[in-house]
Parts: sequence; structure tokens; C-alpha cells
Amino acid sequence: MLPRRSIVAFRSVLVRNYASASSPHALIFLEHRQGVIDSGSLSALTAASQLGGQVTGLVVGSSEYVPTVVEKVKKLKGLTSLLHSTSDLYAQQLPETLSPLLEKLLSGSEYTHVVSTPTSLAKSLLPRVAAKLDVPSVSEITSLEHDSSSNSTTFTRPIYAGNAISTIRLPSSIAIKFFTVRGTSFDPASSEESQEIDVKAVDPVDVPDCPTEHISTQLAKSDRPDLSVAGRVVSGGRPLKNAETFAATLNPLADVLGAAVGASRAAVDAGYADNSLQVGQTGKVVAPELYMAIGISGAIQHLAGMKDSKMIVAVNKDPDAPIFQVADVGLVADLYEAVPQIIEKLKQ
Repeated sequence: MLPRRSIVAFRSVLVRNYASASSPHALIFLEHRQGVIDSGSLSALTAASQLGGQVTGLVVGSSEYVPTVVEKVKKLKGLTSLLHSTSDLYAQQLPETLSPLLEKLLSGSEYTHVVSTPTSLAKSLLPRVAAKLDVPSVSEITSLEHDSSSNSTTFTRPIYAGNAISTIRLPSSIAIKFFTVRGTSFDPASSEESQEIDVKAVDPVDVPDCPTEHISTQLAKSDRPDLSVAGRVVSGGRPLKNAETFAATLNPLADVLGAAVGASRAAVDAGYADNSLQVGQTGKVVAPELYMAIGISGAIQHLAGMKDSKMIVAVNKDPDAPIFQVADVGLVADLYEAVPQIIEKLKQ
């Protein structure tokens, strides 16, 4: 009798591992001025949150203001963690002193995006760091979409003074994607009192023999709303003759409306208003509920800074002025006669 053979059947199992794209992790540079968070940073945080991943905030400054800012920032909706660095070196923030800190944080890190609002500081800081890391930087985006499957991010931004929209796609080959956010295109992030996030201190990076020195800062003081985020804006142009006439004509109207005051480049160049009030391609971009253009012809550079306003009211004695092409309400009249009448009607 032949011995019974044991037959064992083996079933081969093929296991295939798929590489999954990493979740986005944005580092957002949150600016503040003497403890007050920049309003544009709040809009940049909203944009960073739309990437769909983690968002880490970065706050730098002197010991006088950083603790206060950290307490405010850690409650912002959309943040998942917060880094802060305190040093007298950062009391007056300069690209030359801040870039080594950013380079250190980004070196070998898990961050996929670096985000900021397009202030004068960020316009120097982000491209500087991006160039050192040999990656591009996209400025003033108005929308974004992140594709997790391909780890690419697509942005839109206005070009040619807002007359065309450019679509830019940064592929996965760009390890860290730098971009600034046009604040008028995103709602500011709100606060959540109950929010708890991880807060960590980061050692400052010393910069010996810094080639740049801060001399002074001159700020135009005003009790009016901040021009960048005001819901109503009254702007004046070259026909207002001089600084005294500019103020005497526009300030009463702004007071009645509770509005911020702006100016065209021609008015700023003529010395009628401080350059912090300039609206346009080379000034501030605003999108208030109401924008009143008083004596502004509507040059393409100015339109680029206010064409997204919800309602545009124009007063100009030239019926062919380009401002009337974008205005929702237009009044062909002498501004020196029309503005006092408007103020009188508003007071009734």
C-alpha cells in the first residue's frame, strides 16, 4: 500500500503598494504692526485653508508684541499649529533678517506651500527665500485649487492691469510653492475662542553684519477705517487742486458715509494725499461695498485697483471720462457743486 501524500495548495497573493501624494502643509507668514494683526494676513489664512491640509502660522517680532499676537493668532479659524520667534533682531522686520529664519524652517521640512499677504515686506521676503531655494513665487493670487492626486496647485491672478486673468499651475516637481494672496479675493479668517492648537517657540537665527539697517518708519495717522478693508471708500483725483482742497472736499463726505479716503496716483504725485492712500495698480487694491470716485478720470492703472468694488459711483464733469465705463452710477457735474449737495442729501 502506497503511503498517502499530503497535498498542500499555496495561493499566491500579489500585494501592490501605491505611493500616495502627501497632504499639503502650508506655512503662513502672519504680519502684525505693534501687536495688531495685518488684515491681509487673515485673508491669506483663508486662502491657505482652501488647500485642504495643515496650516502652520509663523509670528515673529520683539518680546514686547509677540506674546500678545500669539494669544490672538492661536484662536484663528483654519490654523492647525503656530510657530513664533522672539528677538530684538525682529523688532523692525527686514527681508535680510527674516529670510535666514524662513530658510531654516523650510530646510528639510514637510511644508509644501509658503503663504503671505502682498505687503511691501512680503513682496521682498518671499521671492528672496524662493530664489535661494530655486523655486518660483506667484504673486497676488485671486483663487487656488490643490489637486492631491498629482500634488499640484493651480492659481489664478490678474495681469495687464486686471484686463486678463492668468492661470498658473505649479506641479509636484516644485517641492515648495510660494504665493501671496490678494486680500480682496478672500474673506478674512474668523476667531474661535474654543480652538486649541499646538504652539511652539522657534529660536531666532542670528544675522551678523546685516547689510540693511532700519532708520525710521513714518505712518500716516488717521481715525478713519483702514483703506484696504473699508466697506466704503471715497477717492479723489487731480482736479482737487491741492492738499487743502482735497481734504476740505472729501473729508466731510467720508465722515457722513463712515468711509475711508483714497486717492488716484495723480493726486498722490501732486502731493494732495499721502502715498498710503493711493488706489491702483501701483497702490492698494480695494473692493468695498461702495467706491466713490470724485474727479477721477479712470486711467487703467486706477481701475486695476478698484474695479471689483460692489458699487462704483463716479462724479466727473467730463462725460467721456473712462471711469463712467465701469461706474454703476455716474454724475456728469462739477465736483465742487455736486459733492456739497450729496453731503446735504445724505445728512437728511
